[in-house]
Amino acid sequence: MDSRFAVFFFIMGGLDTYLNDCPTKCMQESEAPARLAIQYGDTYFQEDVIGDEIYAIYDMPKRYGAFQPTFGASLTSDDDFWVGAGGKWTTDRIAGGPVFIELSLMPGLYISGDGPDLGFPLQFRGALGAGVHLGDAGSVSVFFDHRSNANATETNPGIETLGIRYSYTFD
Repeated sequence: MDSRFAVFFFIMGGLDTYLNDCPTKCMQESEAPARLAIQYGDTYFQEDVIGDEIYAIYDMPKRYGAFQPTFGASLTSDDDFWVGAGGKWTTDRIAGGPVFIELSLMPGLYISGDGPDLGFPLQFRGALGAGVHLGDAGSVSVFFDHRSNANATETNPGIETLGIRYSYTFD
């Protein structure tokens, strides 16, 4: 796995938790907006576009410090399937406007269809995205993510997705 996603996820989420949640109770459970998102994008293998992917994500209505539990499942046009669960960090503190940044890290199960052999069924998915809130209509964002097995086996080529995501927040 490209460890930069994991390092950035833990640094940003940990710093946000320390600065904003630790004066009260660091990792205490708190309410967060439940969201359902659909992402569509191109999948890349060794810098070549190899197909499309549809990806569904659900963010639970709670947070632990700055980290929100999230679940996801994706299917590519090569019939590759991935399902996983992990955490998400989101910040809305950008110039006081509707713009936000998200990072997520999710281990999951990868089942290869006609796509590339990624070497191991356990694949870690790290993502970085930026978007804009559309008020009650949800949000739109652009995401880049990387999946690999974190060198669990000698074969660890990884696969990337560049996509656009629409998220709807439940009240």
